[in-house]
Amino acid sequence: MMTGLDKLVDDGIDEGAGEQSAPIWAVFGDLMAGLVGAFVLILIGVLVVQMDLVASLQSEVQKRQQEEARRMALEKALAIPLQNGRVTLDNGRIGISGSVLFALNSDELRAEGRQILQSLVPPLQVYLGERDEMLMVSGFTDDRPVQAGNQRYADNLELSAQRALTVTRALIEEGMPPQRVFSAAFGAEQPVASNADEKGRALNRRVEMAPVPKAGQRE
Repeated sequence: MMTGLDKLVDDGIDEGAGEQSAPIWAVFGDLMAGLVGAFVLILIGVLVVQMDLVASLQSEVQKRQQEEARRMALEKALAIPLQNGRVTLDNGRIGISGSVLFALNSDELRAEGRQILQSLVPPLQVYLGERDEMLMVSGFTDDRPVQAGNQRYADNLELSAQRALTVTRALIEEGMPPQRVFSAAFGAEQPVASNADEKGRALNRRVEMAPVPKAGQRE
């Protein structure tokens, strides 16, 4: 039989146990809330990274599609000049052999070269106009020094510059708007073949034309 004293002792023990249990559950609840919060933050971070990767992939795919469409449009525009084999198209660069355009160590345009440039102007005008782009005319040489006794050019860089200017002026004379074309010179830099033999040097003596965005449109 429980006396009054025993009841008071039991009540005290029960109250003490309740007081000890309450903080434990509170700490457990805070811990779980923190874990859920951390999980949510991690999940959000993973989703953000995945979204960035998807956007980057879509941008790259779109860029490649645009480049492919641009290449096909240029190829279509130059279909006739490309058929005769005197003009090449590689990765958006229109190439013409230097021997077709000029005699060795000369910047005087051959008659055959003039005819080729004349055939290129109409399709290039349409292509550039549709895209509001410009045409960069670049001159290149082999690595052989300019012939001794030739006082017109200090070096290959100057020779390539004069050839690029000659082609640029010829294009303008054949109807290319002056604001659509400009020239650049690279000399013996950026060869497309070895300069160890004549075949390779002949390939390196060339003029290239490439459509490029206007300065304000470039990234």
